[in-house]
Amino acid sequence: MASEVGRAAGSRRPLALTMGDPAGIGLDITLLAWRDRAKNGLPPFVLYADPTSVAERARTLGLAVDLAVSEDIEAGRNAFATRLPVRPVPLAVPVVAGRTEMLNAGGIIAAIDFAVADAVAGRASAVATNPIAKSTLLRAGFHHPGHTEYLAELAGRHHPGKHWVPVMMLASEILRVVPLTVHVPIARVPGLLSVERINETVRIVADAMTSDFGIANPRIAVTGLNPHAGEEGTIGREEVNVIEPALAALRAEGLAVTGPHSADSLFHGDARKRYDAVVTMYHDQALIPIKTLSFESAVNVTLGLPFVRTSPDHGTAFDIAGTGTASPSSLVAALKLAADLAERRAAAQRHA
Repeated sequence: MASEVGRAAGSRRPLALTMGDPAGIGLDITLLAWRDRAKNGLPPFVLYADPTSVAERARTLGLAVDLAVSEDIEAGRNAFATRLPVRPVPLAVPVVAGRTEMLNAGGIIAAIDFAVADAVAGRASAVATNPIAKSTLLRAGFHHPGHTEYLAELAGRHHPGKHWVPVMMLASEILRVVPLTVHVPIARVPGLLSVERINETVRIVADAMTSDFGIANPRIAVTGLNPHAGEEGTIGREEVNVIEPALAALRAEGLAVTGPHSADSLFHGDARKRYDAVVTMYHDQALIPIKTLSFESAVNVTLGLPFVRTSPDHGTAFDIAGTGTASPSSLVAALKLAADLAERRAAAQRHA
């Protein structure tokens, strides 16, 4: 089977996988995913991390993993079949599993910077990110709510003068959901809804469904905000005043958009056959159904960027870091989806 991995490694540019917070389970699941690379049919990837920390975590987990440490991404791809490729990113202080360290924030961010730079330059096919601890980075002066917003800033640095609007999608084999608003208090959600925001988000989703997911005429369902989608204005006016006018405009553009739907009846099996993706009004409308249906296989995908980015749909899990009990399932799904999306996007660009 190693030879099959070798052939796969030689057929495409590698993915750039960031270490995330090295005190969390990112290193654990990366090592476990690479160990079972052939069984899982993994695409080649290069881990952007501190080699000493990776080797120490492998020893903690009792894994015999040889590292191929190099700043040459091509060399990493060639080594993938027999050694775990690591693009070295030094950390300020030694890593202790389960104990996040603010002094290592610079290295965590640098790994993201290097991975994005390699993806933009075409050395890597896509970016996959391990989980970060936002509170740790914020204490170190990081001025972004999370990965998604920082990736949009990096896209702007590499493409001066262009504004990128990142859209978070959670995707699995049976469901794709997009929250219109993400990490904001519920009380603020109604004030953040607008015709312009809904239209922009749905257009980005539709474009990505075509270019990245290979669906020529994507069907997009949109939820309401209120129970029963407002009951024609009797349980709130957001549907009547904002959501319905936005959807009417999108349908006039030729998009296959339906709604506003009552969120409580949109995610059962028969309903899921009627759309390719759902845009919801707030975080939990999207994440509760997908985490219920696809807890270990859902993948975080950032739409609307000039490069493909995916991530496992879970956090750093400091409490189990270094114990060997973390499941690599979501990371495996994220790596495989990143490779698939990058291939489809490249093909779409060639035929544009």
